[in-house]
Amino acid sequence: MENYSPDGYSAGLEGPHHEEVISASNEAVAFMGNIDPEELQRCVFTDYLVSLSESGRNLGKFTVCVELACKAQQPCMLVHAQSQGAIEESPCGTTVTAYVTCDLEVLEEDYYEYMKLEGRSLEKRCHIAQRDGNILITKVTTEGQEVKEQSAAFPLSVTRGLVTEGSHLLLMRLFALKEKVPENMIFISIDQNLHIISTTFKELGVEKEEIGGESVEVFGIKRALLFSEDCPQTWQCYFLPDGHMVSRMQLGSPVAVKILELPSHQEKVVKIETKSLSWEEDMQMRSKFLDRKEELKVDHASYLRRHPEIQALISDFLQFLLLRKPDDVFQFAREYFLPFSCHQAQSESTQAVEPLI
Repeated sequence: MENYSPDGYSAGLEGPHHEEVISASNEAVAFMGNIDPEELQRCVFTDYLVSLSESGRNLGKFTVCVELACKAQQPCMLVHAQSQGAIEESPCGTTVTAYVTCDLEVLEEDYYEYMKLEGRSLEKRCHIAQRDGNILITKVTTEGQEVKEQSAAFPLSVTRGLVTEGSHLLLMRLFALKEKVPENMIFISIDQNLHIISTTFKELGVEKEEIGGESVEVFGIKRALLFSEDCPQTWQCYFLPDGHMVSRMQLGSPVAVKILELPSHQEKVVKIETKSLSWEEDMQMRSKFLDRKEELKVDHASYLRRHPEIQALISDFLQFLLLRKPDDVFQFAREYFLPFSCHQAQSESTQAVEPLI
């Protein structure tokens, strides 16, 4: 699954139990604290790429969208990344939705990954939220009927310089717009076992690449997750001067993510495409759904408390129904409730002729 994940939760690597405290470099923390708001504005766009095998076969799609947003009455950036495809004919996909502050602190992030294998399925969900001075992380892995839950909490003082699935995508856009990765960009991240690990960014320089028949200059960035000194997990990503990603490859993986057309050509095609809606994988939409669901439950419960006669009415009807056991339940219900309807009509008629004094 690592070929389709925007980051390393699905890497399948065991993170070490760190005895020492791992922290971000001063340079990395300073970079996050000095981001120009105008540069963030330039990051607001969508990347459309495809996943290709070594033979050039199209395996799926990969998109990264950055928008301006507001979370808990705080202006922020919304990063939404999604991949869909198949590995060895098994459908798989990853969705990341993150709310990130203007200095790249994660307010909330939701990660969802799935893979449908023959006879069983694998799902991974990871939720990160900033609450009461802490970063709270909850991870649920479902494999067939087996469910494994993990959780962790870190003080904000420990997570300075934290980059996650969503925020690292925005961070790389900022590096690409500058066409420079400053020295000693050592950040921290969270591995699949919810341990803090180091993650580094280094520049690969400018290269020429042919895209859609045109030769363009691209800027390269290398990102490494340091699960251990002997076993880093590394990606190489290349970007256009305007920040658009043109390629992404994990070293050792047979799958590469690339664009087939330059963004100006892509936009013309995307406008006529229909976008599928998967609200269960979208954190914002699922949150609204759950909020509305809870609101309706409270409203309905309140109404039932104000009208206890409803419970008595339903209980009487069910008791009478079970005693009679009619073949036509609908007709039986109609005849049972008909007197109530007639009573209501008679009551309204009486009210209508009452004198208005």
